[in-house]
Amino acid sequence: MSKAEKDAQQETIPADIAAMSFEAALKALDEIVARLEGGRVDLEESIALYGRGALLKRHCEAKLKAAEEKIEKIVVGADGQAAGTQPFKAD
Repeated sequence: MSKAEKDAQQETIPADIAAMSFEAALKALDEIVARLEGGRVDLEESIALYGRGALLKRHCEAKLKAAEEKIEKIVVGADGQAAGTQPFKAD
């Protein structure tokens, strides 16, 4: 994803969500799912909760992607010693 795409994506996420840590956003998302699954929310509130949940999900995914980009895989040389690092690539 290019910087322009990242910037555009971040623009659509409200400031209160963008300021959340991964853990806080995931907890908020879990709470929304529990409320929706409980079936005691009226239609309008369900729609609003679903929309907020989608934004929280996207924020969590962006946080995970950013963390993944920071992880480096240690490369072991033929002698069994660490020979350096290379970018991590998820399988």
